[in-house]
Amino acid sequence: MAIRILGIETSCDETAAAVVEDGRTLLSNVIASQIDVHAQYGGVFPEVASRIHIEAIHEVVKQALLKAHVTLDDIHAIAVTRGPGLAGSLLVGMNAAKGIALGAGLPLIGVNHLEGHIYAQWLTEHVDELRFPLIVLLVSGGHTELIVMKEHRDYHRLGGTIDDAVGEAFDKVGRLLGLPYPGGPHIEQAAKQGNAEAFNFPRSWLEGTWDFSFSGLKTSVLREIKKRYPDYNAGREPAPRGLPVPDLAASFQAAAIEVLIEKAVQAAEQNDAGQILVAGGVSANKALKQGLIDRAADSATVYSPPLALCTDNAAMIAAAAFQHYEPGIVSQLASDITPTWPLGPLATA
Repeated sequence: MAIRILGIETSCDETAAAVVEDGRTLLSNVIASQIDVHAQYGGVFPEVASRIHIEAIHEVVKQALLKAHVTLDDIHAIAVTRGPGLAGSLLVGMNAAKGIALGAGLPLIGVNHLEGHIYAQWLTEHVDELRFPLIVLLVSGGHTELIVMKEHRDYHRLGGTIDDAVGEAFDKVGRLLGLPYPGGPHIEQAAKQGNAEAFNFPRSWLEGTWDFSFSGLKTSVLREIKKRYPDYNAGREPAPRGLPVPDLAASFQAAAIEVLIEKAVQAAEQNDAGQILVAGGVSANKALKQGLIDRAADSATVYSPPLALCTDNAAMIAAAAFQHYEPGIVSQLASDITPTWPLGPLATA
């Protein structure tokens, strides 16, 4: 019997719902984005995000069921992002999911958002090629982590960022360069016209660890701008006309992804992993993916989800929930949100 799970995701600024069958067949994936609203603030405004989630959640869930051509009678469980994320946003999704589960008599499964990003890959045509152990380079908006995945639901964290996540660094540098929010795709676009060797920005290797640091790189970009325009109020006014945005973007991007690439490949080699899975919003960056493929050509195969599944979505939440589902599963109706929920043993809590 096919198992259909309705997933709900509201961890940040995307209101999303999806229906997934057997953890790998996508029946629907509906996303209501708030990017245009938050762009005026240069980042996500938490109170605004939660308010918009409240307004959108009912219609998004309704559309997910309609597009999947199912009703709640055809659903076997409700999955919802429990954390990590913005507390107010998580509460909207959790309460909606609890109401649906209670009203329909269905079990509720709380899912770790980071685990969801990993299981987005199980919704692709390459799912049968995946072999454990594999290295996960998790690069979502607020997280940069390197993980050995030994089996389903078995994660060993090698290291992570000690300050800004790489996605946050892209957003902050984007603001410094006068680019729109979110910074990642706009920096990538600008970098295509720039020279990655124009500026020798630092690479923070943190030798002897698998950790990352991007705060110093961000500061180096700011210092380079201030050399030319000491009075430029970066992030609060348009970038000066003479600012070499493409070269700055290309040089910053090269410095950021070089460390990600090198550590991921070394982690694969040292852990006898023949595959590297890149997950999270920053995995949409083509330079990162191609750089990994080139660097790992002799040691590992690189996988990443398609663009629609890289950023926050509910399909990945439903796919991850399938790994926790079993007939007669005890519903988690009493569970609460967990805004700071690390990926690891607690992901099954």
